Amino acid sequence: MLKLVVALPACLLSAVALAQQPSHEHAAVTGGPSEAVVVLVPMKNSGVNGTLTLTQHGNDVVVKGKITGLKPGKHGFHIHQFGDLRDGEGKSAGGHYNPSGAPHAGPEASAHHAGDLGNVDADSKGIAEVNKTVDGLKLQTVIGRSMVVHADADDLMSQPSGNAGARVAVGVIGIAEAKHTAAAAK
Repeated sequence: MLKLVVALPACLLSAVALAQQPSHEHAAVTGGPSEAVVVLVPMKNSGVNGTLTLTQHGNDVVVKGKITGLKPGKHGFHIHQFGDLRDGEGKSAGGHYNPSGAPHAGPEASAHHAGDLGNVDADSKGIAEVNKTVDGLKLQTVIGRSMVVHADADDLMSQPSGNAGARVAVGVIGIAEAKHTAAAAK
């Protein structure tokens, strides 16, 4: 009986706190956020950085943004398990996000890691304009994880991660501030 008496006020306090949260925070608790942001930081003085947005569109997530400081050509681009940037080489981000235990492949393959986004292509100035749609991904499942840009192209078949080389930039996927989301929609 004592547990019920203690638990009931805690539940009521949680409900009151949830009702007082701004709408974008409430969405994160109830149905998930609709937009996230990633600020890529260079690993080992690579000079690679950028900003990306991830937006939920129905059953898909659209990833848009710009990455700079790359060598021209293709670079592996993935969602990784952890939002941990403590290791200067990006290794603390873990492996590719892969909740179903699928093999590594390109995003068009019928079986692939949920975090397999293929490659980004940097132009002659080292700039990659990103505009990718990730089929069947729920944004709320990747908040707090990381996005990683690799030094080399992902071959889309080598196991476990496509032989894409070192991690040249890593950023944590965080919930976007509502005023930026509203301003971008105008």
